[in-house]
Amino acid sequence: MKPIGIALIGYGGIGRVHAQAYRALPFHYGFPSDTIRIVGVATAHHQSAQRAARELGCEVATDDFRVLLEHPEVDMIDCMTPNPQHHAVVCAAAQLGKHVYCEKPLALTVAEAQEMVDAVDTAKVANQMTFNFRFFPALIRAQQLIAEGRIGRIFSFHGRYFRPSYINPQRPMTWRLEKQYGGGALTDIGSHIIDIVNWLLGPIHSVYATLETLIDRRPAADNPQRMAKVTVDDLNLLQLRVAHGALGTIEVSRMGTGTTNDMSIEIYGSEGALRFYSNNPSWLEYFDNSADNQPLGGRRGFRKLETVQHYEHQKAPDWTMPANFVRTHAECQYQFIQAIQERRTASPSLKAGLEVQQVMEAAQQSSTQGQWVDVA
Repeated sequence: MKPIGIALIGYGGIGRVHAQAYRALPFHYGFPSDTIRIVGVATAHHQSAQRAARELGCEVATDDFRVLLEHPEVDMIDCMTPNPQHHAVVCAAAQLGKHVYCEKPLALTVAEAQEMVDAVDTAKVANQMTFNFRFFPALIRAQQLIAEGRIGRIFSFHGRYFRPSYINPQRPMTWRLEKQYGGGALTDIGSHIIDIVNWLLGPIHSVYATLETLIDRRPAADNPQRMAKVTVDDLNLLQLRVAHGALGTIEVSRMGTGTTNDMSIEIYGSEGALRFYSNNPSWLEYFDNSADNQPLGGRRGFRKLETVQHYEHQKAPDWTMPANFVRTHAECQYQFIQAIQERRTASPSLKAGLEVQQVMEAAQQSSTQGQWVDVA
């Protein structure tokens, strides 16, 4: 693998996750530590950029991402800014010939997302979304079983992503609670589970959605004594029909009392069924409808397939350990860097981000209109 220089654009909580995953790549895949080099970091403020650079041990710290894009040793950018900045960062990077790795959601609107896809296509740069949940080995195995026809005709499915992030009504306003900045449960975490359904079963054809705001006023960020209006959703219920006809549901909530970071998917078909729970990531549950049901139930029942860290290119550490959130990010990053090295199309590309954006926009329209809406 040839050395690659990375620019981190944005460095909040997810920035540390990405940085941790980049640092771990040599240990997971067995290449020299200087193969992956974080050249610099750009944040909204110079002081925070300097703090991030000290933490990362990188050379460049700036509050102007364009300065970092123009650095000659930067080969790819990792865009982790708040949602409204994605469009400007990605388009500028593409114009300068930098490969693009972008956090979800891709953009604020479908129109913006399409412009970003067009920009990377025109520039012919490698591009990928950080839909890291795809990179649990259990879900990779699920995709294989579906492709092999082991589940048969898909009848129905149920996806769920719950977090308890905003249960406390005294948690103050942030950009994630304002519609103009693309906040809300649907875009924040719903984009992940929508992508999983689209990847495993899609494309999603139409949606009937209900988006609810459960706490509509919160303390203002600049003055806790003043209450500000929340303009985004806390809870989403989506009914979906995929292109081949199967019906299913997605539930998304940032008000999931008693949950932590809980994502699950259940799929039911004519020949079998699948279940995956992110809190039990070492296993994919598989029901084989062809198994004998006699005597006394025979061999029928859900089997737990041992997936743990069965990654194709894993070298170290111990593959028997469960895959976690950071590990899925590392695999997602590795696949993108490999695509750059091999000059092949990366997956999931920004086009996958556009497809998720189309579903989310249709869901928002459906909730307003109270009817089924076709996905563009």
